[in-house]
Amino acid sequence: MSEAATASLSPETVLREMKANGVTDIVWLPDSETNWLFLLMQAEPSLRLVGVSREGHACSVAAGLAAGGKKPMILIQNTGMMESGDSIRGWLLSLNVPVVMMVGYRGWTRHGITTDTAATYTERFINAFGLDYYLVESDADAPRISHAFAEAERTRRPVVVLVGDEYHGFNR
Repeated sequence: MSEAATASLSPETVLREMKANGVTDIVWLPDSETNWLFLLMQAEPSLRLVGVSREGHACSVAAGLAAGGKKPMILIQNTGMMESGDSIRGWLLSLNVPVVMMVGYRGWTRHGITTDTAATYTERFINAFGLDYYLVESDADAPRISHAFAEAERTRRPVVVLVGDEYHGFNR
């Protein structure tokens, strides 16, 4: 695989990780950043896409799906994750829901020059809730997604996968 191919996280890789980890439902707030991933997920017969109108609803929907025997994954942005704080506390943590939250790390740069406060507060927010997380920037980091699923199952808690560079690999 060329360096250019591994410099971003491809939607094909993310879909492969979803399938490898038995995800049945993607709970998400549709956005333009994940267009190519959306098209792949939509075409995948083993996945059901469950759209929400606000990210805060994703936690309760995922909790309900998990209670019903499904294996959901939440796909949102960091700003939406922060908006979901009470739902993370009340639904996912209180009910011990083993779910992976794949979170677009809006505003983050690997160079440490952060001009967007969404990035400034993301890891602080995650740490305040005592959640573990894995940073994924490229296809080479994709095994971390499976680690997150394994940890969520083992701990019966939500685990975050932070996608650095705002899914730029998801755009063509």
